[in-house]
Amino acid sequence: MAHSSSCQYIPSDIHVPGLAAIHSENLSFSFHEDSDQHAVENASFDIHEGKITAIIGESGSGKSTLLRLIYGLLEPTEGTVRYKGWQVPTRKDKLIPGHDAMKLVSQGFDDLNTYANVWDNVASQLPNTDIKRKQDKTAEILQRLRIDHLAKKRVADISGGEKQRVAISRALINEPEVLLMDEPFNQVDASFRDTLQQDIKDIVKETGLTVVLVSHDPTEVLALADNLIVMKSGKILDQNIPHVLYSQPSHSYTAQLLAKSNILQPEQARRLGITSETPIAIHQEWISIHPTVQSPFFVKDVKFRGFYAEIVITDHEIDLHCIVTSQITPQKDQAVELSISNWISFH
Repeated sequence: MAHSSSCQYIPSDIHVPGLAAIHSENLSFSFHEDSDQHAVENASFDIHEGKITAIIGESGSGKSTLLRLIYGLLEPTEGTVRYKGWQVPTRKDKLIPGHDAMKLVSQGFDDLNTYANVWDNVASQLPNTDIKRKQDKTAEILQRLRIDHLAKKRVADISGGEKQRVAISRALINEPEVLLMDEPFNQVDASFRDTLQQDIKDIVKETGLTVVLVSHDPTEVLALADNLIVMKSGKILDQNIPHVLYSQPSHSYTAQLLAKSNILQPEQARRLGITSETPIAIHQEWISIHPTVQSPFFVKDVKFRGFYAEIVITDHEIDLHCIVTSQITPQKDQAVELSISNWISFH
């Protein structure tokens, strides 16, 4: 029978996760008990208090499953998740799953009452024991998330980005210590994405909130997150601050995910005059091209990207992608000479 709580505290002399608020070692989860397929496999990670951590990876990599393990919606097959030293309770421990200090904003806005107005959706999260406080807190959080002008509008009549702000407001009104968000920018127009990200950063700075979010698009979170956790096929491949993971990834998948890097096998690298016993990554911005009369490499394609052009170069054996930001864009089929300023070898 489920009961209200069975948290276990691990003394600090045994559990020493440093400054991590959320800590896990060797965490695994399978949707079917007798299956060898793990949705999350042997994951160890630290999530620091008062920081924004983004879990990134392609669709099906286990990101959302890991988020639900952190919250306590799923029971780990192996390992545990601990919040401030305490084991996070799961469905077998609580009648209503989910850690009391955390709030989860899901992708589909399932918790929103689409036929109620924005004000009632948010205010409903507070009790009626103090009506003035309820009104003041609701007005404050709607203003903080820039949706006070939508207070009387039905949720069904507002945009996806506005629904996301309502969902975040509902989650934050009771001042949780941790906010978990699953693909929070999926339904937000690009023009409003930066504003929402800045609002989240400001809230973290002002309140000390810990944020953990999931994204399949690293460009959404490179400038937002303090730390990144990179997942592929249920495993954590990399975790570090964005700058380090971008410039010094330890796995070729991370280089491709964050920088759309060119990944070359040793024999392919030798065609560029680079000797390596292992695969290498060359970020697009590390390749410079210069028009020339004769070269094995030529421009295969030119992709206009706005303020820059993505150039595809080939010698019929390998294709390389590079970035050109100058006003003079090379033409298709033009012979080019390559200069490579940097590359990464993977061991």
